[in-house]
Amino acid sequence: MNTPLNRVVLAFLLTVTSAALAFAGGDVAIKSTLTLEGARKAAEAAVAFANSNGAPGSAIAVVDDGGHLLYFVRLDGTFTGSPNISIGKAKTAALFRRPTGDFESLVNKGRFAMTALPPDFTPLQGGVPIKHGGQVIGAIGVSGAKSAAQDEEVALAGARAIEGNGNAAAGIGVEPGHPTASRETMAARESARF
Repeated sequence: MNTPLNRVVLAFLLTVTSAALAFAGGDVAIKSTLTLEGARKAAEAAVAFANSNGAPGSAIAVVDDGGHLLYFVRLDGTFTGSPNISIGKAKTAALFRRPTGDFESLVNKGRFAMTALPPDFTPLQGGVPIKHGGQVIGAIGVSGAKSAAQDEEVALAGARAIEGNGNAAAGIGVEPGHPTASRETMAARESARF
């Protein structure tokens, strides 16, 4: 019903929501996040690439930007150590926001202190960050292909499936306050909390 009281209440809620958004602006950041659907799409693209390029097997792990596992798949023929290695590669790529091959190169050049980092740190080629708008939103790690180079190729195929698409189609969510979230979207989400 469109009564004067409803209009006053609506105007009040919009004012409160706008004030809350303006007040929280400096204290709260909004970021894009990799969704479960996005993680699944990345893994499926990696599996398709592995199958079409003769990988004898692959364990594929997709994590969020904090290194937490979102999606995992292990192809037939993958050696039993691959799952843990692929998860470690994905976590390392997400937490350090760079490909794990960079760390392998450092170790190969004599920087052995890199191997003393946390237990999940995996300085082996095959983990790559997944980016959206220049921001790391997750990572994909692969182990068990023909070589370390093919591990990385499979991971890159998965990352490209997300990086090359638009938000919803790619499985990327925008949290309130993110520069790509419209004021209307943020206001709607904020008012839904009341």
